[in-house]
Amino acid sequence: MTAPLILVTGPARSGKSDWAEQLAEQSGRSVVYVATSRVNTADAEWQHRLEQHRSRRPSHWQLKEVPLTLTETIQQAQPDQCWLIDSLGTWLANWIEADNETWQRQHDGLLTALQGAPCPIILVAEETGWGVVPAYPVGRCFRDRLGNLTRAVGAITTSTYLVTCGYALDLNKSAALVTGLHKQSSNRPL
Repeated sequence: MTAPLILVTGPARSGKSDWAEQLAEQSGRSVVYVATSRVNTADAEWQHRLEQHRSRRPSHWQLKEVPLTLTETIQQAQPDQCWLIDSLGTWLANWIEADNETWQRQHDGLLTALQGAPCPIILVAEETGWGVVPAYPVGRCFRDRLGNLTRAVGAITTSTYLVTCGYALDLNKSAALVTGLHKQSSNRPL
């Protein structure tokens, strides 16, 4: 039997990380929190955000800070654990300057690692495509890559939640999977 794979997505400040943390705590397993952000001591506001996340997590949770090597890190998961990865958008941002071929390898490698994981994994992802089309190529690249990544991850999850306004909606119970007429490509030119 495949271990549960849960995607928690939503807009900024919606409560998606809080919901993912609740799910991890309810798992009854040893929790490994995987932070994908880079530490930037020159950015006080970013450091404050990271500290807010740190301060609300239980002290007994294990922390792995993994800005780039997420796929390789997932391969270290143990069956008695529950992994919470926060967030896919931040991980993607760390790879945003990668060419399409390199990004495609990261994208595909992550999907393979997730499907082979021996323990439940909860992933947090941002929704970025609900606003205007970004005016700059790198913004459009980020939005397209993240949309394609979350769609691909969503297609292999056992549960997918949309969190907005502090409410979590179980999409598997109230929505239909859109398969599309053509394959989505994560290879978008800048």
